[in-house]
Amino acid sequence: MKPKTSEAYVQIDAVEWQPFPDAFSTGGIRWKLLNVAPEMGSWTAIFDCPAGSSFAAHIHAGPGEYFLTCGRMDVRGGKAAGGDTAVAPGYGFESSGARHDRTNFPVDSEFYMTFLGPLTFIKPDGSPIAVIGWEEAQGAWG
Repeated sequence: MKPKTSEAYVQIDAVEWQPFPDAFSTGGIRWKLLNVAPEMGSWTAIFDCPAGSSFAAHIHAGPGEYFLTCGRMDVRGGKAAGGDTAVAPGYGFESSGARHDRTNFPVDSEFYMTFLGPLTFIKPDGSPIAVIGWEEAQGAWG
């Protein structure tokens, strides 16, 4: 387990991209895990999302904040389908309990996000597949 630290710095361009697990995404999404904070139950990552990629359906157990640095992200199918469409540069807040059945990237996109609590990836009926919190994110990062 990561020990409690008073501060941290990450030179993002010095960290190698890794594939985000295929069980939770399609289309070649890559990520860089930037921080985990056991004392807060949070984890922070940056994601590289090629055009046509998407995240599997999930529910946010706690709130999260993201900054879309480039591209476009269609959350819950995008504005045309009753969801939200984020266009870079853009900021978004996800409330506790937010459910995303479809989050996709129609163009090459990148975003930075801090998760306060785990994500529960779900089947179409809402039953859980996996719960990914700071500890699981750290384990997946290797």
